[in-house]
Amino acid sequence: MAKGHRSKIKRERNAQKDNRPSAKLSYARISAQKACFVLDAIRGKDVKSAIGILTYNPRYASSVILKLLNSAIANAENNNGMNPEKLFIEECFANQGPTMKRMHPRAQGRAYGILKRVSHITIVLNER
Repeated sequence: MAKGHRSKIKRERNAQKDNRPSAKLSYARISAQKACFVLDAIRGKDVKSAIGILTYNPRYASSVILKLLNSAIANAENNNGMNPEKLFIEECFANQGPTMKRMHPRAQGRAYGILKRVSHITIVLNER
């Protein structure tokens, strides 16, 4: 059962709003598993070293995540007035999005299903 009136519940939920700078990329055309390989390499690192890791990482996900990290840094600087030199990556994760289902023709008139996976990538920064 609900605890209190709907407006009270909403008020309490909005009071606990997270003020850490973040950036989210929805429907990135890369699987969450492949994105997590790159995210694991930069989790907990300061922003400068994370940019260096992403710049020289050969995986496709690193270019997508580098753009997202630059966006999170800009959000921290412009919206929260934080110093970019003191920032570090507090949280980063990739959640699975909706899967696009496609068909590929095979021998003898059969069809073969292809799953094109999509993910939602989130980066949350904080100041040291």
